Amino acid sequence: MESLPLAFSSGWASGVNAYLVVLVLGIADRVGDYSDVPDVLGRWDVLAVAGFLYAMEFVADKIPYVDSTWDAVSTLIRPTAGAVIGALLAGNVPEDTSLDQVVLASVGGGTALLSHLTKAGIRLAVNTSPEPVTNIGLSIVEDLAVLGLVAFAVQHPRAAAAIAAVVLALGLVLLFFIARLVRRGWRRWKGRRAPAGAAP
Repeated sequence: MESLPLAFSSGWASGVNAYLVVLVLGIADRVGDYSDVPDVLGRWDVLAVAGFLYAMEFVADKIPYVDSTWDAVSTLIRPTAGAVIGALLAGNVPEDTSLDQVVLASVGGGTALLSHLTKAGIRLAVNTSPEPVTNIGLSIVEDLAVLGLVAFAVQHPRAAAAIAAVVLALGLVLLFFIARLVRRGWRRWKGRRAPAGAAP
């Protein structure tokens, strides 16, 4: 289970931008001697497809409301990518068993699902602002966070996993407070629209 920290880190990152995770891991496999990274991610065809899809996401993720539509489409893709990367990490170690693959796939997929839901919820809240600057800035921060964390995780998987856990927890807490604010605003809006004689 030595690959567990990398599976957790890559799972969190996959929930934010799965294609960038594949690119970073694949390039790391190409240019460096990292035994933890599965060789299949460094194949030229895999890198080409991941690069093309990342280019599409790079643009879509910075346009208000288009980003939320892209997030909705990615609800199945990102957790699946996290699970597949986790399973590949387990299969890359000869001593790992099929149970290890199931565990790492579950960790990668589950973490990716949580981080994806966090990202999608926060971006949906950001879309209530009419200006695109916030969207663009947040998207760039997300890309840099994924790039930095995955690159760091290749060399220091345990430290990166700890950082990913903290960021995931903070994101979930932020999403909780955003949901409370939205719910409170919705109740106020409904209260204003209710007839004067209606029961509260």
